[in-house]
Order: sequence, then structure tokens, then C-alpha cells
Amino acid sequence: MGSLASCNKPQSAVIEKPNVLLISIDDLNNWIEPLGGHPQAQTPNLASFAQEAVTFRHSYTVSPSCNPSRTAMMTGRMPWETGLYTNPQIWRHVVGDEVVMPEYFRESGYYSAGAGKIYHANMPDPRSWDDNFPDRIKQLPDYYLPVQDPTTGARRFALTDNEIREDDPDGVTMTMPPFRGSYIAFDFAPLPVETEETGDYSSIQWISDQLKKKHDRPFFLAAGIYRPHLPWYVPQKYFDKFPLADIQLPVVMENDLDDVPELGQNVARNRYHEKVLEADLWKQAVQGYLASINYADELVGKLLQDLAESEYADNTIVVIFSDHGWQLGEKEHWRKFSLWEDVLNTVLMVKAPPGIPGLPSGSYVGGVSDRNVSLVDIFPTLTELVGLPGKKGVSGKSLIPLLKNPEAEWNYPVVSSLDDDKYSVMYNGWHLIQYAGVQNELYDLASDPNEWTNLAGTEDQQDRIAEMAAFIPSERKPFVKTASLRWEDVLSGKVSFEKK
Repeated sequence: MGSLASCNKPQSAVIEKPNVLLISIDDLNNWIEPLGGHPQAQTPNLASFAQEAVTFRHSYTVSPSCNPSRTAMMTGRMPWETGLYTNPQIWRHVVGDEVVMPEYFRESGYYSAGAGKIYHANMPDPRSWDDNFPDRIKQLPDYYLPVQDPTTGARRFALTDNEIREDDPDGVTMTMPPFRGSYIAFDFAPLPVETEETGDYSSIQWISDQLKKKHDRPFFLAAGIYRPHLPWYVPQKYFDKFPLADIQLPVVMENDLDDVPELGQNVARNRYHEKVLEADLWKQAVQGYLASINYADELVGKLLQDLAESEYADNTIVVIFSDHGWQLGEKEHWRKFSLWEDVLNTVLMVKAPPGIPGLPSGSYVGGVSDRNVSLVDIFPTLTELVGLPGKKGVSGKSLIPLLKNPEAEWNYPVVSSLDDDKYSVMYNGWHLIQYAGVQNELYDLASDPNEWTNLAGTEDQQDRIAEMAAFIPSERKPFVKTASLRWEDVLSGKVSFEKK
């Protein structure tokens, strides 16, 4: 239920040009305390922030992949409108001169600066920023990575840059033997370093330093926290908070995939679950993910505290989001790249101070909205909140009605895509997944939040399927193929991200 606490407070002075702080947390699912997805998650800073913000409990990604999700959010346009559907595509080569969110604010007179992962794969976008950290295009990994002895399989930690370059010149780690041949970063281990020595901390500190400066124009700051993206390497102290013997595994149903169509089963079974079970590492993996979430939460807390202690505490809009969720064995699936609730459900929390142009009378404090919203709604929401003209052609809808009243009428579907042939529709408490236009899954989320019973084959649900499938775009821009991104081409100038 939303709270009307802020309505009883005196109206604040008008803030003509509020600042924006955007905090991205990579691969974070709904396990955090404000969303209640895992009983052992420790996210006190996000829980505290929820008391001052509107939390969108049913926020969904546009795509369960970093590149299309972030590109859609930053352009305000859906994958089927741009042709950007997958991670390997170079997003700027696909969208061309499309103006993205930081760039839009920058062109509107804002100081725009970002640190950490904002765009996929650290693809640089000089057009977005007045300043960016790190300013090197190619960089060492943000953590010291374990080095594995090829003979014994034993692992140790490289503690110097030279050692990293010699043992791991490409910035990737050899993984534990059970996962050899799988995704090379599927790994989890505590690090013998302090939080202040990690790359994510450096990014957050850099943004905090911007909050200590005097700015002669409003700012748009974007802070990208990489964890809990794989590999789950965070300092030892975070692992210590989650004793292995006490770890609770995700709730799963045996033979859950029996009623899932063949194309859905192909999505689910991506070889990781079998390997995790063979190696008896399910609890260790959940421990690593929980530790990484707690680490990210601590960094969020640091940045929010630094904002609170700055001169910009009362005139800055704060948005915290994740680009998509993650599965850890549900439906025998690991990672993202699926269209089930666990992956599509994202974190989205918005704190808007009273007195800003879009909310002159303030907003709810500690509000929770159960309306279905999309990450693509962030762009039009922010431009309206700060009083800028909206960017033309965006697909999303401003969330201001829900910031004013989290329970306001809001009956819009949320459509998501995986690649260019798999679609999800969230609508009126139901979830439709359609593969290649021919195979379906249908779930009643109110009675079946774990999506264990596929109702797509029942006769009395065919009209509902047809109604929801009509929201899937019939006109879709074809997949736009781009050259593979090689850092040497970026460095040599063969690949450019400059405005044409």
C-alpha cells in the first residue's frame, strides 16, 4: 500500500532544474529485501531507500539480455523498433545517431557523467558524457581473478597487475574444472581484498567525488555497479555473512519443465544446471550470488550516504534499477536469457523530491506499486520530472501518475523480447510467453507466482492467449547484423562511436 506521509509535509520550494542520479545494478534479480524474493538476502540500504522511494514491484525488462535491455532503456525505444536484439551487436552501430538518455540531458544543458557499466560490455559512447570513469577504453578486469594451476586444478589469487597480465592476459579467468568448456566467467569465490580495492568501489567513489564538486549547471550522473554479474568474486567478508550450511536453495518443482513446450525447454536447459548438480555446487553458487548482492547493496549505501551529506541531497532525483533478473536453477535454468518471471522481473525504485517540475506537490514516501511497468518507461519519466520536453518517438510511458499514487489506474501490457522471435506479455496478472509464434506458455501469476502450471493447453484460455498475443508487435525491424567488436579496432579507430 502506498503511504501519504509526504502529503502532510510543508510544500518545498520550487526546484527549477533538479539533478538526476541513476544507479544501475547489473544482473540483480528480485531477491532483494524490498521485493522479498529470497529470505536470506541482506540489502539494508535498498530496504532503507525503499522507505523514501516508490518501489515498482512488477517492473520488467524489455529484454533478458544486457545489450538490448540497456539500449532500449537509454534510447526509450523497443528492440523491435531499433533492430537491436542481442548482446553481440554493437548497439551504436544499430541505433545510429539515436539520442540516448545521458546525451539528451547533456544537450539540454546538464553536466553528464558516468562511471562503471552503463552500456553493455563497456562499449564507449563519448556522445553521452562530459566526463566518464574509467577514461580508458580497454582496462584490466575490475577484480583480481583466481589463477588455476592447469596440472593440479588448485586455485590461487594473483595479487599484482603483472601477475594478472602474465597469467590471464585477456582479462578472463580459467574456471573450476566442472565448468570447463562452459561460459568462461561462470565462477564464484571470495577475494582476499578489501571493498575499497575493488573496481565497483572505484566507480562509486568517482561518482561520489562529483557530488563534492560545485556545479554551475544541473547534473545527470550514472553509476554502474557490475556485481552481481558473473563471476561472483567479492571480498571474503560478504561470503562470511552467508554460512554455506545455512544456505536456502530456490524453491523449485520436480519435473517443472514437463508442461513447457519444446522451444521453451531448449531455452531452459543451457547445460549449467546439470554441471552445477554434478559438482554439488548449488549452495556455493547461491552463496556467491547472495554475497554479491550484499556487496552491491553496500556500495549503493555508500553512494546514497554521500549524496545525503552533499549540497544536492534535496534537489536530486534518484533512480535505482537492474537491467534484468537472473535464475539460479529454477526451471533448470541458470543466468538470464529466458522469459520467465524470475528473469524479466527487475528492480526499479524512484525517489523524487517535492518541488520538482513534474511533482510540484511531492510524491509518496515509502510507496509500493504493483502496476506492471517497463524499464523503457524511465526515459519519459525523468524528462517529465525535471521539466524537459519529452524525447519524440519513445515507446515508454511516464510513471508520474504512479509516483503520485502507486495504486492509480494503470492497465498497460508490458512486452519483452528474447532475440527476435521469442516474446513475453505481462497483462492483468497473466503472463504469456510465445516462441516463434507457434508455441505458448500461459501462467496465472496471482495463483501461480512460481509459474509451475502452464495453462496454454487448456481450452478455456484460448481467448485470453489470443487477446494477449495481439500485443506482440506484428511489425518488427529485422535483426541488424554488425561487425564483431574487437578492442584493437576501437583503439585503432576502425570502429568509431562518434556522431556522424
